[in-house]
Amino acid sequence: MIEFYTWTTPNGQKVSIMLEEVGLPYRVHAIDITKDEQFAPAFLKVSPNNKIPAIVDTDNGLHLMESGAILMYLAEKTGKFWPQDFPTKWRVMEWLMWQMGGPGPFLGQVHHFVKFNPGKSVYAEERYAKEAKRLWDVLDRRLADSEYVAGDYSIADIAIWPWISRFEWQTVDFADYPNVKRWYLAIATRPAVQRGFDVLAHGRAIPMP
Repeated sequence: MIEFYTWTTPNGQKVSIMLEEVGLPYRVHAIDITKDEQFAPAFLKVSPNNKIPAIVDTDNGLHLMESGAILMYLAEKTGKFWPQDFPTKWRVMEWLMWQMGGPGPFLGQVHHFVKFNPGKSVYAEERYAKEAKRLWDVLDRRLADSEYVAGDYSIADIAIWPWISRFEWQTVDFADYPNVKRWYLAIATRPAVQRGFDVLAHGRAIPMP
């Protein structure tokens, strides 16, 4: 059993989608970050960085924080969505790290400044909106040559897709990124993605362009 601690964020959705895709039994624990529940002492024992998502694998007692590490662990545990042949293994890793270093932090800044704090810093809004478009350009160019970002559907796609699902917050237009749109819609139709997107049953539908 995987004890899964999460909230309704792209980082949390990465792991809920992965859990649905690999079919491992899991139990959800909602950590409401709007109420600072991530700072509770019991949660800090699981996630010392006081961020979701986090897991505990009751098979072996391992607890993990950081969404990228959790995806790799679940992929290795199940043998799914992370091929180990060379060079595919490293292509998947490359695009997983791209998400961790690019869309995650930088699209998150677009959400912070453009969506939730407009007008507080014109410089920040312009800087991060420009970077959002650059990242979408990178993804669109990659998907012009590949059905999924690293060949077959993998943990790299699972990591990136939830961030793209917040496109309405990112000052982008899907019409400018036809390859991203094709990829996004293909993943959105996967039953595991549909289940994992709203694992907390808040009634959230997948946004469609």
